Amino acid sequence: MAILPIVMYPDVILEQKCDPVIAFDKKLAKLLNNMYETMLEADGVGLAAPQVGVKQQIAIVDIGDETGKIEIINPKIIQIEGEQTGPEGCLSFPGLYGEVSRPFKVKIRAQDRKGRYYELKADDFLARAILHEIDHLNGVLFTTKVSHYLKEDELERYEQE
Repeated sequence: MAILPIVMYPDVILEQKCDPVIAFDKKLAKLLNNMYETMLEADGVGLAAPQVGVKQQIAIVDIGDETGKIEIINPKIIQIEGEQTGPEGCLSFPGLYGEVSRPFKVKIRAQDRKGRYYELKADDFLARAILHEIDHLNGVLFTTKVSHYLKEDELERYEQE
């Protein structure tokens, strides 16, 4: 497996709508494996394909809980519910954090690495991470949703809660 270079803002790929995946092959499996390794190496909880220079609807999320690694391909949001506001960062914006409001619950339909469809319900931080990555696939950056940028001491207060 390889660690891939992470694309940094203002690279144009970060603000482009990604193409659907049509080939569920060894190349896709290799990309998913490399994206996961890259995300772990960068200490992230999610990574979308455009963040490694690939303009396809592919994302990985792993918030470090019992849910484990979630591979999200060609996702569609089926349902959202509630609201939460909290800190977000992004591997394509190192050192930048802001308060973002997102739905508290989400239900998505997506495909796995073999092309099989599945549905997933998530809430709280997992919902936030999934929605952040789906935004990437639509060319939407978290900075467009920030209500307040966080200084280091504000971020530390969130982490202590």
